[in-house]
Amino acid sequence: MTFPEAIEELARQAGLDVPYEGGLRAEADPGRQKQSQDLFAVLERADQFYQQQLRQHDQSQRAIDYLKQRGLSGPVAAEFGIGFAPPGWDNLIRSAGNSEALQEQLVTTGMLIRKDDGHCYDRFRDRIMFPIRDPRGRCIGFGGRILPDAAEANQDNSGKKPAAAQGSASAAGGRKPGAAKYLNSPETPLFHKGRELYGLFEARRVLRDIPRLLVVEGYMDVVALAEAGIRYAVATLGTATTVDHLNRLFRLCNEVVFCFDGDRAGREAAWRALENALPVMQDGRQIRFMFLPEGEDPDTQVKKTGAARFEADIDAAMPFSTFFFERLKEPLNMDSLDGRAQLVSQASPLLAKLPDGVMKQTMNEQLDRFARRQNPVRQSLARAFVPRRYSAPAKRGRSATPSRVRYIFQRLLHQPALAQQAGDLSRFSQGDVPGLDLLLEVLEILQKHTTLRAGSLIERFRETDKAVHLQKLAAWQPEVDDEASLAEEFTTALNKLEQACLQQRYDALLAQSNLGQLSATDEAEYMELFRKLNQNKYKHS
Repeated sequence: MTFPEAIEELARQAGLDVPYEGGLRAEADPGRQKQSQDLFAVLERADQFYQQQLRQHDQSQRAIDYLKQRGLSGPVAAEFGIGFAPPGWDNLIRSAGNSEALQEQLVTTGMLIRKDDGHCYDRFRDRIMFPIRDPRGRCIGFGGRILPDAAEANQDNSGKKPAAAQGSASAAGGRKPGAAKYLNSPETPLFHKGRELYGLFEARRVLRDIPRLLVVEGYMDVVALAEAGIRYAVATLGTATTVDHLNRLFRLCNEVVFCFDGDRAGREAAWRALENALPVMQDGRQIRFMFLPEGEDPDTQVKKTGAARFEADIDAAMPFSTFFFERLKEPLNMDSLDGRAQLVSQASPLLAKLPDGVMKQTMNEQLDRFARRQNPVRQSLARAFVPRRYSAPAKRGRSATPSRVRYIFQRLLHQPALAQQAGDLSRFSQGDVPGLDLLLEVLEILQKHTTLRAGSLIERFRETDKAVHLQKLAAWQPEVDDEASLAEEFTTALNKLEQACLQQRYDALLAQSNLGQLSATDEAEYMELFRKLNQNKYKHS
């Protein structure tokens, strides 16, 4: 929940009123609050009705067979509250009774449609029903999927079509050839398609910490991925992703992955999502794009590849900046001056929508590189942002301060247990520092053999030239044998070594970029290194 929602819910449970500046706000007005509670209760009754129909209606077997065919199990169907709207025009009306007040509430919530003569009929007929829930788990609307083999649903239980519905079946959500596969609740006082996300409540209920959220296009995709054990999928409700959607997603995690079909329509939808995301791309937020093989959707793809491979494909999704520039460059001749000018013309107003920060600066730098233009102001800003390379400490007296690797070795060989503080050694993999290979080899040995002493370690290298170097380094003695200070010096030196390795790789990619030789993968790595270097700069400044 948002902070205000959480406060209101706690107050409701405690039977208290929440004070607001200027008195009660509209949503907290007792009259409106009572109306909302009544509408929630009506939708809850409709939700229970549809779930009951899936279990008991004489035509529900068609819906059950379809769900089984799509690989859905009973527990997952029950968790998502999937139901069945039977054929016929007045099933929900009859279940609700003849109360005019109740029918009016069903019209307000979009469950009934009122005809010109004042009579009402069910909006959802002969469809599999997916309840849409708000952050508190309350039903606020529905999505209904047509049954592919369903009989004509524009007939009541007697097999006759109501005269008032003639010619208007499509608008009413009727089941006739060409009817929409999915029908959503209309906009109501409780339901706003541009804000809600299907499956978000279920994801939050299952996952205590949400590392990322996967945005897909359909209800069945969310449910099928949940069936496969992928519990962080959500779906927009027949609309493009809005700023409200993104702000809600980013309140829960820092990474959002959009999943689209790989065809032209899917890429167009991805581009619309990217455009809408530009204003909310603050530093620390990450958006990526995953494109499926043509003709596949998440439901079919996860069944074909399995959950592990599907999640590996999510891990490999295209970064925001890569998709941005690939899309704009695709129709242009980047070897021509005109093509590069068009890129600048198209990209600049879009990049202006990004919030100020490292992301905006980095993408503008990328634009300069693609356009092969020099921007002195931006270059000076980049120099201010990118951390300086490590420079060795000044000499003390006649003896020079040892190199970074030698400095680490001296402390490590004096106290081998320090190796356990080195963490993941892959963070040094980009470095080309003298002595680094031997240091990583020694650290790996000491991390595996935690009780190994310096003498036993050197003995492992007895038949090699490395033993002589290690013996010299092991002769070092600290001026003050303070284990805490030694550990702090060791950790600081390792962090500086990691920074040097990252800087080396960054410089190499920058040199390639100036020659126009960066691949899309290298571009993504370059941006990531830029962010890391600046984060580390501010962290240790």
